[in-house]
Parts: sequence; C-alpha cells; structure tokens
Amino acid sequence: MLTVMAVALAAGVVLSLPWWLPGRVVALRVRVFNRVNGDEGIPVPGELVGVERFREVYSHPAAGGRSKGAALSDLFWYWLAPGPEMHQEHLEAGERYDAVARATRGFLSVSRTEAEELTRRCVARTLRDARGLVRLRDLMMPLWAEFSYELVFGRRCPWAARELIIGNANDVVTALKGCGLRHMDRRDRLTRYLVEQLPRVRHPLPEGLSAREQALYLQGAFFNTAVVQLSEAMAHLLMVLAQHPDVQARALSNGPRYLDQVISETLRLYPLFGVAHRVTTGDIPLDERTAIPAGSVLCFNYPDFHRAGFTDPGRFDPGRFHPDRASARELNHIPFGIAANRPCPAWRLAPIAMRVAAEEILRLYALDSSAAHTRSLPNRGPCLLTPRYAPRSAAHRPLLLFVRFRDRWEDVWRSLVQLVLGSYMVWDARRQRLCERFFAEDGQPVSH
Repeated sequence: MLTVMAVALAAGVVLSLPWWLPGRVVALRVRVFNRVNGDEGIPVPGELVGVERFREVYSHPAAGGRSKGAALSDLFWYWLAPGPEMHQEHLEAGERYDAVARATRGFLSVSRTEAEELTRRCVARTLRDARGLVRLRDLMMPLWAEFSYELVFGRRCPWAARELIIGNANDVVTALKGCGLRHMDRRDRLTRYLVEQLPRVRHPLPEGLSAREQALYLQGAFFNTAVVQLSEAMAHLLMVLAQHPDVQARALSNGPRYLDQVISETLRLYPLFGVAHRVTTGDIPLDERTAIPAGSVLCFNYPDFHRAGFTDPGRFDPGRFHPDRASARELNHIPFGIAANRPCPAWRLAPIAMRVAAEEILRLYALDSSAAHTRSLPNRGPCLLTPRYAPRSAAHRPLLLFVRFRDRWEDVWRSLVQLVLGSYMVWDARRQRLCERFFAEDGQPVSH
C-alpha cells in the first residue's frame, strides 16, 4: 500500500512539474545572475527616478556613456563577440561612433517604396513552402537575413551567405536566451566572408577602420542585431495574431493603419529591449539636494516603463494606439529608444518592413498557436501555419493541443538548461572581462 502511494505521489509531482518548476528555476537564475554579476546599476524607473522622469533622465546629455565603466558591459560584449568594440550600440561617443552612425544611415536610407518591394521579394523567396508546425523566430531568420544582405550589398543574397548569416544570428540569440553556449567558429566564418565582400557594399563604410573592423561593424549592426531583432519582433507580432483570432481577422481586412496599431501594441507588451544600461559621464541633478553622480550605471527598464500609465497593462489591446484615443507620443511607449540617446537606427525602416511582411504572411496563411508567449520568447514561437482559405483538417485541434502540451514540458528542461548555461556564461563573461580589458589596454582589441 505504501509503495502504491509513493508511486502515485511521485507521479503527481512529475506531472505537476510544468506548472511550478520553470518559475522556480527562473527565480533561481535571477539570483545567480545577481550574485555573479553584482548589484551594479540604478533601476529606472525606481525609487530614485520615477516613471514621470524616465524620459528626462534618459535624454540627459550626461546619460550618454555606453560601455566604459560598467560591469554589465562585459556581459553584453561577451554575447555580441566578435567585434563588440565595433558595434554601433556599444561604441562610446566620438569620431568613431559618428563615422559608424553615418555609415548606418547611408545603408538604411531607402525609400518607403524600395523597403516595401524588398520586403515582398524576401517574403516570396523564403516563405513559399512554409506550412504546418513551425517556430516563428526560425521561420523569420532567412527572410531578414536576405533583407539585410540586400540593404548592404544591393543584390540578392546567395544561399551560402544566407546560411552563414543565419548561423551567426541564431548562435547570438540562443546564447542571449541562455539556451545554448556561444560557438565562435560560426561567428568567425561570417567575419571572414564579410572581409572578402567589402568591395561589393553599396554605400561607403566608416572611414578610419581596418578591413576587419569594417567587417565587424557590418556583422554587428546588420547581420547580428538587425536579423535577430527583426526576427524576434516578427515572431512576437505573428504570435499575437495567432493567439487573437479577432485581431488577425481585422488585420487582414482593415488595412495598414490597423496593423500599425497592432505592431505598436505588440512592441509595448513585448519590447525587444529589456534593460538598456547607460553610464553617466557627469552629474545629473534631480533636485536641489540630489543628483545622480558621474560614473553611475543607469538601467532603463523598458517593460516596466511600457506598463506604467496603462489600464490593465498586461492585456493585449491594439486600440490603445487608435489615433482618436491618444497620441503615441503621449504614451509610455519607446520601442526604438529615446531620440536623444542612441535610438535604434532602424526606427523608420523596421515598422514599414514589419507591416509589409505581416500583410504578405496573412495573405498566405492563417496562424494559430497555443504555446506560451513571453517577452524573452525562449520557445522561439511555436505556431501552426495553414494556407489561407484552405479547409482546416481534422488534425487541426489535436495539433494545437500537442503544441500546448509540448511547450509546457519543453519549458521544464529549457529552464534547467538556461539555469546551467546562463549561469556559466555570466561567470565566463566576468572572468574574461572583454570590455574592461579593452579600455584598460587603451582601446586595443582583445581576444574573444
């Protein structure tokens, strides 16, 4: 009798794992992260700087330091290697940053019509045979790899180059999620390819850089950040469409203005940036007696800011961005950052491309998903694609039940993997101290 009860109890514990274990492991992972990486940083919004002063402090000229002097930078440099010292987002202000930013603007300076046509071409080439159960982030990577390649080189992306770009981007984002370790060989292969292709770029590259530095600039800005962020953004967008059939139907029939509202609400609820850190280069006065001292690390929390000031902030509601309800400028909504402090350079181009891609995908497919949808999206967005207007098969509902069941159980092992690998990478990043060593050695490149 006792044996039967023990077996039953053990079975109950095992069956309940998906409902309690992942959350506990995530909490443990956060504690490990804080223990290894320290409690560096002033949270914004927080006790010192409230929501009402978020934009003011973020826009302050003294909040412009990017990497030097922050232990957090070691972690981001580790994940973005090779070439984090050439990444536009991580360069300190100065001539080199200005040259890099100017080159990026040149590559992104395409007209709306050109951007829309390029997006349609890439959708047609990469999604023609997609159907059934897919992972949305994986589905999107070939599309944005080709899109970024044409922006940089002005010609169609060869298959071999596309595989190099996807391999690099997938390795970066998988490490960022703690779902896998870095594989520097995959990243280095793309660097070598880009060095060879430098004479073929369609716009001038930043002046004063070596060939390898120019290749690392392209890799970081276009074939790492652009591909990863656009793939993540589209995965979030398609997931909300898949899980809100009414919104999907309206997006299909109501045209681009409604879809723009859907995109805005998606980026509010699932911002691509979690925390952006800045290092103060001077004091930032808060009142007559209080100031944030120079050398402080400010951690701007996008999810917290995006939730503040909204009724029922966890609910998905594109109507929040209807022009009759409020101006987007009046809302706590900064999906591409603050204009005064290194906004995403693709702030104009990305929404255009995302809307056209969504329109084309909705024209081709009906989307359904029963998987969990979180901001970090470690499950890569499981979704069922059915050709638009094709009758649903008898297996449709069982497939969605399978997706829900599989996602629950994957979350168990995935949380454990993230605990182990994420903790190791945080420790290894602090051990290697890529950013700290770079500045200690007077800006000389270090091994990654």
